[in-house]
Amino acid sequence: MRARNLSVEAGRRAALPWPAGVGRALLWTAGGALLLAFPYAAEALGWHFYLSVATKAAVLALAASGLNLVLGYGGLVSFGHATYYGLGAYTVAVLAREGVQQAWAVWPAAVLLCAFAALCVGAVSLRTRGLYFIMITLAFAQMVYYGVISFKQYGGQDGLRAPRTDLGLPLTDAGLYYLTLLLLGACLVLLWRVVHSRFGRALQAARDNELRAAAVGFPVYPVQLCAFVLSGAITGLAGVLMAHHTQYVSPNMLGWPQSGHLMFMVILGGVGRFWGGVLGAVALVLLEEVFHSATVHWQLFVGLVLLAVALFASRGLSGLLEGRLR
Repeated sequence: MRARNLSVEAGRRAALPWPAGVGRALLWTAGGALLLAFPYAAEALGWHFYLSVATKAAVLALAASGLNLVLGYGGLVSFGHATYYGLGAYTVAVLAREGVQQAWAVWPAAVLLCAFAALCVGAVSLRTRGLYFIMITLAFAQMVYYGVISFKQYGGQDGLRAPRTDLGLPLTDAGLYYLTLLLLGACLVLLWRVVHSRFGRALQAARDNELRAAAVGFPVYPVQLCAFVLSGAITGLAGVLMAHHTQYVSPNMLGWPQSGHLMFMVILGGVGRFWGGVLGAVALVLLEEVFHSATVHWQLFVGLVLLAVALFASRGLSGLLEGRLR
């Protein structure tokens, strides 16, 4: 019987046109080549708007991937991640207003500020669970939102202009696109190493059964707090990039609808799936652009798509494509 099974398996492998690993490698290579060549194609065809859409999707993919770390792998429903997204953007604008436009100073300051804010929020909110955790993260987010509005010298409700920081070279739209792809790839590599490390396994164990994880010796609170801080820092970096992309920041970037928007992306892509944040962000941005160009009631149709995904594809787009992205 064993010899028969081996012969069947050998015949099945011989019938394949190429090994599955080679097929995936070719797919990834072709996808990477398309992403790298896209700005040149957009310039040749006059698709400047689509280059802007692609950059926006990459920035939001970074923010959604940061949220997915705590929402998907940590099981922590944070409804205040717009705080770090908006703080990162406002740091760029405020420092530029004060005359500081060097990237080597602005970018680390923005990321560290967002990490510190996440540390403060997480230190308090992670001592609660369930609905209380959600409400505390939302409360902190609203505090920051109204605090930013109160600073009239920095735009108040009208927002603030955010010129691009000095990187030593002119940062064109294509340059920002490549820079965003580079940072997205670096953060995805970091997140991959994190979620597949002992730290990541401890985080997922706490998500599945916190009492059992604590009983076997996992330091649940420090692990969740570290994940929350890392998530806030990555989301803040996305805010920095979005400020460079739009060259304008507004209090709406800090509001609870923005937190819900990021959460929709993770749900659409797949909660707790590594590629969930990327797929969800790209899909949601494309859906919004397509429906927005077709009807003024585009939000209704986007909501119907999200409802259909929640009802019929609980694992999101990543679940539908499972096995193809590994």
